[in-house]
Formats: sequence, C-alpha cells, structure tokens
Amino acid sequence: MKILRVLSRFVVLVAAVACAGAVRAESSTIPELRNGADRELQRGLERVVGDLGLAEAVQSRRLALALVDVSRPTAPRLAMLNGDETMYAASLPKIAILFGALVEAERGRLPINEKTVGAMTNMIRYSSNDDASRVLGWVGGERLLEILQSEKYRFYDAGSGGGLWVGKAYGGEAAYRRDPIRNLSHGATAFQVARLYYLLASNALLSPRLNDLMKETLSKPGIHHKFVRGLEGVAGARIFRKSGTWKDFHADSALVEAGEQRYIVVGIAEHADGGQWLERLAAALHGLVTTSSRTALAGR
Repeated sequence: MKILRVLSRFVVLVAAVACAGAVRAESSTIPELRNGADRELQRGLERVVGDLGLAEAVQSRRLALALVDVSRPTAPRLAMLNGDETMYAASLPKIAILFGALVEAERGRLPINEKTVGAMTNMIRYSSNDDASRVLGWVGGERLLEILQSEKYRFYDAGSGGGLWVGKAYGGEAAYRRDPIRNLSHGATAFQVARLYYLLASNALLSPRLNDLMKETLSKPGIHHKFVRGLEGVAGARIFRKSGTWKDFHADSALVEAGEQRYIVVGIAEHADGGQWLERLAAALHGLVTTSSRTALAGR
C-alpha cells in the first residue's frame, strides 16, 4: 500500500526534524501569487462563467472562484472572481487541519505513524468528521488558528478578506472561536485555498518529505463528485483534492496535473445547485487553462 511506503520514509524524517530541523524552499524564493494576476486568464474565467449562466451567482456573491496556472512554476498565472470573499466552506477547511498537523509534525510535536497518517487520510479522502475532529484535537483548535494567522503562513488575514478558518470541531460541539469577519465556524476564501495549493505545488509549503506526504494524502479522492466528476474525461489526470458539502453550501479545491498542464482550481458556492455548478465548471476551466497555458508557453 503506497501510503504505508510513504509512511516508512517519514519515521526517519521525524528524528531528523527533532535533531536538526527540516530544510524547505522558503516561500520568499517563489513569486507572490497575488502578483501573478493575468488579464488573459481573467477574461477567460469571466467568459466561462458567463457561458455557463453563472454570472449572476458571481455578482450576488454566491460563487467564488480562483484559477491558477502553475505549468511554469516560476511564473504562476492567477484569475479570480470573489477570490477574497470569506464563505462557509463546509469540509474544505479540513485541508487546514491537515496542514496544521504537518506543521506540528515538522516541529516535532506530532508523530508521523500509521495511526496519525491513517486519520489524516480518512479526513481528506473520505471527509471523515470523526477523524477531522481527532486530528484537530491532536493539533489543538487555538494552536491551529495561531498557525493559520501567523506571519509565516498568513492563510487567514482579516485585513485581506479572511482566508482559511477552523473554529469548530466537525461534530456536535459548539464553536470555540468564530472568524472575525463573517462569524463562521468553517470558512475559506478561494484565494487563500489556492495559495496553499500553490505553495504545496512549488514544494515551498513544508519540508520536502512532509510536502510529499501532504500531496499523497490529497491524492486518490474517495468521493466522486464536483471537480472529480467533472474531470473524469481527462485522460491521465492526477487530482489532489479536498471538497466540502453541507446543505446548500458546496466547495471544492484541487491541484490538477495533466500532461504539460498543472493548475489549481478552487470553487465555493452557496446554492442548492452549487455542486452541479462546480462539476460543470471543472471541465470548462480545464479546457480554458489548457488552451491558455499552451499559448503562454509558446510565447516564452
């Protein structure tokens, strides 16, 4: 089982981290994602949304999208609609719990073993609420918020619209701290989720081996809907993904690798048909980024 093979390498890593600290490509060595705003990709995103009849959903702030072409790692191309709008994201913020757990592992505070990796994997691939609450408990709710808001990571920044927020376990417990912008228990902005994937794709999020473990955990989606269903016709595509669903709230996020193309797509919707919106968007945005990326690569 591949996850166990990956796990065996991390036993060595934990000792190395405890003794000498891990080495990573610092995020300062790659371009700041927000500076990669691309007019052509933005026009394409707006055109796709209009063609699918979703312009009003964007205008009413019931749909937020971020699309990042990372086919050239040193020159990311970003397009967004309501990208800095904090929205309720259901289970999508479990990706923040995974990230927080691996930060703690990197610092020698959380062991990487069959138990912890198994819980993280179930939390992400199958969106297990029990395992999400379990992993959150290992990290600590307030500790996770400290990590997300830290100057080092800035995945939640109230001055820039918010971002990833986990202020409640995934169970019947009351929220321990709601986000200061929207008073949400589980929130996200499309931009900050895309930025997390961008750092992951650039091997700049965590130490190299923990970065690999995070990608492995996000691989092989166990729930076949939204972006995964929309991309099922793309031959050879590898999808690293976390989604979320609760009542009329639908979210999905993915790093997609298909041939020469590598891109990130994030969508958060508040509508009964939001899941279908995201499924339809997946195929259309794949076509957009493939065409746009080839044009950009040819123009180098």
